[in-house]
Amino acid sequence: MDVGSLKRRFGVVGTAPALERALNVTAQVAATDISVLVLGESGTGKEVMPRIVHQFSARKHGPYVAVNCGAIPEGTIDSELFGHEKGAFTGATDMRKGYFEEANGGTIFLDEVAELPLTTQVRLLRVLETGEFMKVGSSKVQKTDVRVVAATNVDFDKAIDQGRFREDLYYRLSQVPVHLPPLRQRAGDIHLLFRKFTTDFSEQYRMPPLSLDEEAVEILGNYPWPGNIRQLKNVTEQMSILETGRRIDADTLLGYLPETHRSRLPSAMDSDNEASSMNEREILYKVLFDMKGDLNDLKQLVLSMIKNGGLKGGREEAELVQRVFNQDMAQRTETQTSGLPALPEYTGHIGNEEEAQHAPMEHAILSLQDSERELIRRALEKHRNKRKHAAEELGISERTLYRKIKEYDLK
Repeated sequence: MDVGSLKRRFGVVGTAPALERALNVTAQVAATDISVLVLGESGTGKEVMPRIVHQFSARKHGPYVAVNCGAIPEGTIDSELFGHEKGAFTGATDMRKGYFEEANGGTIFLDEVAELPLTTQVRLLRVLETGEFMKVGSSKVQKTDVRVVAATNVDFDKAIDQGRFREDLYYRLSQVPVHLPPLRQRAGDIHLLFRKFTTDFSEQYRMPPLSLDEEAVEILGNYPWPGNIRQLKNVTEQMSILETGRRIDADTLLGYLPETHRSRLPSAMDSDNEASSMNEREILYKVLFDMKGDLNDLKQLVLSMIKNGGLKGGREEAELVQRVFNQDMAQRTETQTSGLPALPEYTGHIGNEEEAQHAPMEHAILSLQDSERELIRRALEKHRNKRKHAAEELGISERTLYRKIKEYDLK
């Protein structure tokens, strides 16, 4: 069966190369009878792979048993997996079959297999190698014919180094490893998954499906999704139930994303700390250019007034004014751009002489933060709060712009 048919049959959504590679490997190994180990973070959909293995194997008409090893107490895990005899322990009033006996002739899926205690790992290794096991409280060896598919989100290298998992069992389980990528590595699939989930919830709760505006779609794709598909589905369900409007904007979406990870939204224009630092420098340059332009205008105004007799003085006063303004600008540049390369000479002209005469003196000495805030406010106003376009004009990433909007409380 081709990958497209496989996706439709098992409800898999996405076109990421890593996902398709995992599906291809699973489909190819299904017809054999060797063990498969599905690896991936929690919430990536690992439970789909063993069902594919079972359905495309010669055992598809046999039983399929799924066991969450992490949900069974250590004291009863052996009994659950291999069964027990009557009177084997307190409370064992009857003989009981274990999962391996129930799954005889079929497939058993051991989810969170790395949570098994070491003593149980020894029993599991024997089943995998010989097909033999003994019930708790029995000395009689029993046989079972079971295909084992296991899954875990644990780093096996660390678990083996720390003595929490047997290395020989790991190699026996991972005859064919299948790696499922986390959602953050499937950015192109995230919106597809959102649309599937909102359609499902629309039918379930009998309400119109949600849709996202352009900025919300970008945030959706850039968010790291530590809880993977499970988290995306949960967020979509919350919004489907709680939001009265069916068109979701960026601010609404951000309200459903945890603060811890929201502040670390990655961006194609801001992929690492160095890029983030450069974005900060770009906006500082723009602010300083504006400040220097204002000071140059003020300087020209004062010199013009001296020249035209508006202020008493002569050549000495004019030279004094020139030195004061040059020194003031040098001090501002040195103080506010510590660690930055020298700024190129500002050649623009802001406003005209009449505007400069009526401009408040404080405007020329606005603090760097005030100037930065005003620059961002003007860009947002110009582009009608379209943050993507405002960020492009400012020469910074959207991530930086989001942070600045929050920092300066710009609505």
